[in-house]
Amino acid sequence: MCGVIGYVGRRHARERLLTGLERLEYRGYDSAGICMLNGSGLKSVRAVGKLDNLKRKLNGDGDGATIGIGHTRWATHGRVTEQNAHPLTAGDHEELAIVLNGIIENHAELRKALLADGERCTSDTDAEVVAHLIRREYRGCLIDAVRGAYGRLDGHFAFIAVHRDHPDLLVGARRQCPLIVGMGEGETFLASSITAFSSDTRRIKVVEDGEIVAITPQRVQLTTPDGEERTRDAIDVPGDSETLEKNGFQTFMLKEIYEQPDAVTNTLAGNLERGSLHLGALEGPELLGVKRLAILACGTAYHAGLVARYAIETWAGIPCEPEIASEWRYRDPLIDEGTLVIGISQSGETADTLAGLRLARERGARTLAITNSPGSQITRDVDAVLYTHAGIEIGVAATKTFTSQVALLYLLALRLAELRGTLPPAELDGLMAEIRALPHRLESCLQAEAEVRAVAERHHDKPFFLYLGRHVGLPVCLEGALKLKEIAYIPTDAYAAGEMKHGPIALLEERTPVVCVATRSHLTAKLVSNLEEVRARGAHVIAIATDGDDTIAEVADDVLYVPATHPLLQPVVAVVPLQFLAYHTAQLRGLDVDQPRNLAKTVTVE
Repeated sequence: MCGVIGYVGRRHARERLLTGLERLEYRGYDSAGICMLNGSGLKSVRAVGKLDNLKRKLNGDGDGATIGIGHTRWATHGRVTEQNAHPLTAGDHEELAIVLNGIIENHAELRKALLADGERCTSDTDAEVVAHLIRREYRGCLIDAVRGAYGRLDGHFAFIAVHRDHPDLLVGARRQCPLIVGMGEGETFLASSITAFSSDTRRIKVVEDGEIVAITPQRVQLTTPDGEERTRDAIDVPGDSETLEKNGFQTFMLKEIYEQPDAVTNTLAGNLERGSLHLGALEGPELLGVKRLAILACGTAYHAGLVARYAIETWAGIPCEPEIASEWRYRDPLIDEGTLVIGISQSGETADTLAGLRLARERGARTLAITNSPGSQITRDVDAVLYTHAGIEIGVAATKTFTSQVALLYLLALRLAELRGTLPPAELDGLMAEIRALPHRLESCLQAEAEVRAVAERHHDKPFFLYLGRHVGLPVCLEGALKLKEIAYIPTDAYAAGEMKHGPIALLEERTPVVCVATRSHLTAKLVSNLEEVRARGAHVIAIATDGDDTIAEVADDVLYVPATHPLLQPVVAVVPLQFLAYHTAQLRGLDVDQPRNLAKTVTVE
């Protein structure tokens, strides 16, 4: 979940590293540090907290250095202290330093052996053992030293090492965590994500799982742990740096909420061929042979999978079970060659989702990935890939990636229905027209921001929120409640409205905010009854309703209207006011919405 970056070239390393860490800070911001090599040796500067603290502490250190490594931390092993911040050295030995993302699972036994052999550890991290192992393996060749240390490590990780005897060389390695090479003119980058260096170069090489990578200003060398050299062509990744800037918005999250119409438009355009979705290796007979679907995901992506279940089962008539990846992978799931397992991951690096997909393939299932990250690990582990084209999302709380994932899953549901003949052509065409109209509907939703803020002003100081929904509105409630928890830190529960009387109603007090997704559906009458029960307990109902539906206004204290669309497509529009509600509630509480506490954008550890 941490972010790592290395630079070697002709320009000042400090500025390149700090810029890269700014772009990687969404991966963790408990502490940050950089290590640079100049004529006097390695110089490390580390600071607890966000990157601004490191910038202040640097105070000009590192002038003239043209090689270095940097790190932004999401703490796993060891408290958030400067002692545990990266870069890390081998105890008191300062000839080399490393930065690491991930977890060394056998660190305890390695540390025990190192201590027994007279080494001294100066941090509480699992990562420090990597520096010790490299130092002990070093015989004048840093590549060989990294290769020797790598063979003794268990876990999932990516790291970069720098040594004072090699002023133009960085060496890295990865196992199940991302590592990308950026190739510029007379300079080379190595980082957790292309975002770290995308304003300098978009020409990259992907380091594959299990490889050792060595970079100089002019060369990239990839080898296996056994020393076999591998060749791989560089690729040019399209895009621009505008998505990495706020462009007049106060925060990245607000900017990304407003980017949703374009994100959905681009996702639809990027996946439709002659008006239909195509799945490459899974097209035709392969897809027709699917008897059931399992969707593996975590967090917001899991909520997108919950929405998809309604569309897939209703339109295509195929059983579909969304699963929390971290639970599914340990459940001994029942899957076979008739199962299509879909992994949804914004980053393409979510550890539990990747592990679940590997298990699915081992058991003979076909696999499909949905991701926003070309070249990520998930794209190399599956039979077919569908990309959301949402653009880079910097805010830790997902917004545009959620609506893009849901839109893409609608296309998958329609393709399955088309192949299986479960919907008449006229209905297929009508649904596709409604899906194509979603960006326009999203534009309308954005116009209600001020109205949602007014609601937030009345409730931002409340200690508890309850979210209620039925049918396709339930996953929208789960997503809305997650947003409020993530960025406003308010205890929030989301429940199926029909289950309210089985426990959650006991939580209601006078003026408790109850947010209800009440867009028009065949369950509207039942939902109205649920809201009557809520109001009878003195709670304050905030309803998300469909334009023109006056019945909800009779049982709600505040109504936020969204445009009418097909009932199964309403999650895309209904989630927008909930994003705004969480956003403005957090802002009114004086919180950092882009970098909420204890969270990171990319979850590469269990």
